Amino acid sequence: MNILEFTVLVWIASTSAGFLGALTGLGGGVVIVPLLTLMFGVDIRYAIGASLISVIATSCGAAAAFVKEGYTNLRLGMFLEVATTIGAIAGANLAMYVSTRAIAVIFGLVLLTTAYLTQQPHAPHAASAPDSLASRLQLNSSYPTPEGPQAYGVHSVRMGFGLMAIAGALSGLLGVGSGAFKVLAMDQVMRIPFKVSTTTSNFMIGVTAAASAGVYLSRGYIDPGLAMPVMLGVLLGALLGARVLVQAKIGLLRSVFTGVILLLAAQMIYNGVTGKM
Repeated sequence: MNILEFTVLVWIASTSAGFLGALTGLGGGVVIVPLLTLMFGVDIRYAIGASLISVIATSCGAAAAFVKEGYTNLRLGMFLEVATTIGAIAGANLAMYVSTRAIAVIFGLVLLTTAYLTQQPHAPHAASAPDSLASRLQLNSSYPTPEGPQAYGVHSVRMGFGLMAIAGALSGLLGVGSGAFKVLAMDQVMRIPFKVSTTTSNFMIGVTAAASAGVYLSRGYIDPGLAMPVMLGVLLGALLGARVLVQAKIGLLRSVFTGVILLLAAQMIYNGVTGKM
């Protein structure tokens, strides 16, 4: 395979990953790192570096469309980014001292968790008074529905903030946006509507990835020749995914995404345990 063929194939794979990532709020990095390492034989740390650049592109591409539609809670996203940034820097520094085999196994386990979380039902939350801290920080907002703007309150702000630090650490260690954990924290713990959770997650993952990418760049693990087609592909896929999300059937999306994730998880864990990474 020559350089041109390699670049085109990476771009196509990245476009598909970005499309799925934008639709689910999980970010394309969940698929990019396994694809680059398993399909193209890229060293996992370089794959993580390229993935972080693509996550930034995903956030920039999809988030702009979601903000325009009125789904993203900007104030909440900026508040939670403080926790994710701190965690991301810690995770990225830790990755420099962890073996590639261990990273592969951890990544596989995270993928399995992602698949499980993606399939969990997101039932409407019962109405209750929002967190007093959320009221003081003015985190409560509304989002558009066919019946008009629907107001919602933010709950368990402190617990959600702590979970975001964990999500940031995973982002820095594994080169993903950690969208699954961000969506879980906002949807299940902070009790925010699902579409608001996914769109706010897309808004946040770029800042989280940028914090981690600086560490990888300083260590020489970001290759422009690899990062460029990955970034362009994920950006295109994210823009397409953002257009489809509003009308998409979430149940079908979760099923397709889960099938891909389970396959990649099995491969990552097997290769990590057998020392093929």
